[in-house]
Amino acid sequence: MSRCDLYPRPYPALVRTVITSYGDGHHDAPRGGALRVDVRQLRNPPDDPAVRAWMLHSTGLDPQVRDYVLATAGAERLIERSINRALALLAVPDHLRADIHVLCVGGRHRSVAVAEELAARLRTVGYGVETEHRHIDRPILR
Repeated sequence: MSRCDLYPRPYPALVRTVITSYGDGHHDAPRGGALRVDVRQLRNPPDDPAVRAWMLHSTGLDPQVRDYVLATAGAERLIERSINRALALLAVPDHLRADIHVLCVGGRHRSVAVAEELAARLRTVGYGVETEHRHIDRPILR
């Protein structure tokens, strides 16, 4: 039994979580109370010379980028810990929402891929989730 099975399933039509990805280097982080997930510790795709040229023209919505980010050492542990924290908040009576802010440096690759993975896992256990990618179209930061 996974930890996800321990929490009650809400009505699937209700959006209980908005997951916002962003780049901390743009200096306009989303405001408000949210569970903050810092993914800067994960491998940054544009920093890898083997894939840099291709990554400059892609985002965390691309399956290859998603796979690259999620294969990084520590990614699964970070995602699982974040899911457990979100589920614990959502299980609190009268706690209507548990929003999540996922950040990296530029907001195009790592934060987007992790935000989408978190959303997929929450949807799998029956929660309504929306995602917003605040800096996905911004230039890559050095």
